[in-house]
Amino acid sequence: MRRIIFLKNSLATETLNRNYDPAFYRMRTFLDVRDSFLEGSDSPRAYLERCLECIDSREPQVKAWVVLNLENARQAADESGKRYRQGKPLSVIDGMPLGIKDVLQTRDMPTELGSPIFKGRETNLDTASVNALRLAGGVILGKTVTTEFAFVKPGPTTNPFDPQATPGGSSSGTSAAVGAGMIPAGLGNQVVGSVIRPASYCGNFAIKPTIGALHNGEGLSLSQLHLGVHAASLPDMWAVAYQIANRAGSDPGYPGLYGPEKICDPQKPRRLIVLKTEGWDDCDEKTKGAFLELLESLKAQGVELIHRSDDKSVEHFETSILGSVILCRIICSYEMRWLLRNYQATGLLSEDLKHWLDLAEEMSLQDYREALQKRDEMRKALQALSPLAEGLITLSSPGPAPSLGHLVDSGEPEFAYKTGNPSFNAATSALGLPCITLPLLGIDGMPSGNQLMGQHHTDWNLTGYASWMMQTLKPIVA
Repeated sequence: MRRIIFLKNSLATETLNRNYDPAFYRMRTFLDVRDSFLEGSDSPRAYLERCLECIDSREPQVKAWVVLNLENARQAADESGKRYRQGKPLSVIDGMPLGIKDVLQTRDMPTELGSPIFKGRETNLDTASVNALRLAGGVILGKTVTTEFAFVKPGPTTNPFDPQATPGGSSSGTSAAVGAGMIPAGLGNQVVGSVIRPASYCGNFAIKPTIGALHNGEGLSLSQLHLGVHAASLPDMWAVAYQIANRAGSDPGYPGLYGPEKICDPQKPRRLIVLKTEGWDDCDEKTKGAFLELLESLKAQGVELIHRSDDKSVEHFETSILGSVILCRIICSYEMRWLLRNYQATGLLSEDLKHWLDLAEEMSLQDYREALQKRDEMRKALQALSPLAEGLITLSSPGPAPSLGHLVDSGEPEFAYKTGNPSFNAATSALGLPCITLPLLGIDGMPSGNQLMGQHHTDWNLTGYASWMMQTLKPIVA
């Protein structure tokens, strides 16, 4: 009989208050220790137990997990160990402990969607990505905390570097678990800023792949939903994404994730377009200064940087993506309104999402069509930039994580964002382009990321530019 541990809030046992330095902080990586499994000097089970020791120490404060399935995880790790001893691992992630955002179904644990409506609900099914990870030998350790239905109302998770700060949302539990060193990788998803922003706040690497590149399983009712990966290293990140793509495929009608199994070798981009987006006006001065210093480092390495003042097509693109935060809310709430109606009928829907439903009910089909037309125009403006540069670069968030309970102006009077500001993320979600966030900035002792972006289906190439940046650039501390 399986033993599932439901995790409850308790007093902190350990704290890492605002002492983050990206030059020295290291998370718990996996691929760099995997050879020791083959050699017999280490094992997947021993690695898992080290993860569990970290969880025992950090979880009372961080509160990243909804549930842990220790029995099944230990059994999976032992089975992985047998394969390594036989020299027959299923994949490069065989034996990797993984956290699964609690909006994704798991056959051996509840899927509660961050809502009391689904408390204790068991579907007895794996979503497409979880099924793929099991087939690759991944150790599905537990379900990580999410916001209500992966939108605005936060769960109990705190930032691993300051318990009074938000971990971001909606992939809060996954980002905090990776940032705290509990696991090497885990799954999140994003329709506005739910992978890249929490990764920025918690010091993760993360990829939001090209739209449709990784199969979203049951979550296909949102037209800009991306399945993403948080990880302690770029190789771990790509390995997890590749195994999902290879074994579960893409969303229906999409060509999937391009690129081989091994991450791209480090390569210097010749040209990058610097984007400000609507997030620049929200950005604090220290973060702006650190980002500008990072850009100077790129220039010193011979990378040509193109700004909106340098090219009319960049200026047009910057103008086209203004208002993306509200655009994302419009599209997502309209597409969700049939679900929100059902949830509201239970009497357990939060006031935040009731407001989203009210706003959606005011919309007509023509309003939705106009929103989609604006999104299409943004995507055409992105394509026009293709001849100019190999990629684009901007910040991943307007600064480090704000305090728990901090309210961010959404641009609409009916509600505020409660897990941080998505103004550097909304456009990339609407555009459907691939982006990778890198933990290269430390602001006031807290992580803050910068993101590399590319044209659709350049995900693998981006890993090469990202690897080069991590190898070449000195992290910026302000």
